Amino acid sequence: MPDKAQKIKEALERGVENIYPNKQALEKVLKSGKKLRIYNGIDPTGKLHIGHGVVLNKLRQFQELGHEVIILIGDFTGMIGDPTGKLSSRRQLTQEEVKKNAANYKELVGKVLDTRKSNLRFLHNEDWTNKLKPIDLLKLASNFTVARLLERDMFQERIKADKNIFVHEFLYPIFQAYDAVTMDVDMQIGGSDQTFNMLAGRTLMKKLKNKEKFVLAMKLLEDPTGKKMGKTEGNLVALDDKPEEMYGKIMSWTDGMIVPAFEISTQVPWTEVDQIRKDLKAGKNPKILKMLLAYKITEMYHGTQAAIAAEENFKQVFEEKLNPDDIPTFKTAKRNIVEVLVAAKLASSNSEARRLIKQGGIKVDVKKVTDENFKIGKIDQDGVVIQKGKRHFAKLVD
Repeated sequence: MPDKAQKIKEALERGVENIYPNKQALEKVLKSGKKLRIYNGIDPTGKLHIGHGVVLNKLRQFQELGHEVIILIGDFTGMIGDPTGKLSSRRQLTQEEVKKNAANYKELVGKVLDTRKSNLRFLHNEDWTNKLKPIDLLKLASNFTVARLLERDMFQERIKADKNIFVHEFLYPIFQAYDAVTMDVDMQIGGSDQTFNMLAGRTLMKKLKNKEKFVLAMKLLEDPTGKKMGKTEGNLVALDDKPEEMYGKIMSWTDGMIVPAFEISTQVPWTEVDQIRKDLKAGKNPKILKMLLAYKITEMYHGTQAAIAAEENFKQVFEEKLNPDDIPTFKTAKRNIVEVLVAAKLASSNSEARRLIKQGGIKVDVKKVTDENFKIGKIDQDGVVIQKGKRHFAKLVD
């Protein structure tokens, strides 16, 4: 069992990209025994995903050290739309959309953080931001300069591309900074892409309360091209994905993502992560380690039994070349493979179906189909399994 000093070291180093003002200052406070109030803000713009899980894992480490953790649901800031990394303005969400998106957040956060402990709270920033008057907004805005806000990378890129920057987007980091001041926090944790917003809170805290606010920026889980995993890039692994789907998506990750994902997306002991790094370097089969990664992440969000079942399903479908048990069924009088694919909703149109066949992405009862004129013959009581790619199945029944 790691001692407190080792736990502090891991909290400050594992998956951490930057600490402001610096690691040494935060380490000194942590070792002093002072209990910090730490928060992470989540705007309900969609599903919680594996990127959110990275920050939740870090918060778990601080919760176990006895610090107070606040999960701030950004129901107000979510309606503005964080401009971080965006070359165009986000679509502004309605209050109803925000509430719907956040409906299962507490349940999913509870998969990582211990909701039974008194040092975890859930707050909503609409509770205080909606009470601001115009005069309050003027006072807040007076603490920031246009030049400073224009330093943001995405704003510079928009200027170069002759794209609009809207005034409400300027206000986003100011409102997030106001969250930190209102909650009187000691530290904020978020992804490194949120550094500008988090430092805005640090600036406002110093000006209004003459207080230090630590900022801990986490590494991002990125694909080999440098794109972060999330809905914007189309590679999202949602925390409420079905176990088999979550496991399968992780197995599709590249080998280069194995060690970083073990470090920031799992609670596997740090010493074991280091051993996995050495094993990969020594030539161990990366597929074995990736299966362990997929199992550990699936277990975290769905439990041991579901993770075991997801792994068995993966082995059955992709290693033994058998078909999964719970394939959706459909009926159609069509027998031509192109029409069948459309009827099964594995293709949106005949042209897409032909493209899939041409690319070799279609199988009928585990046999690849390359002829768009292929016709399905007699259908027995077990039906005929149609497969698109690696993870999409449908069963034609009579």
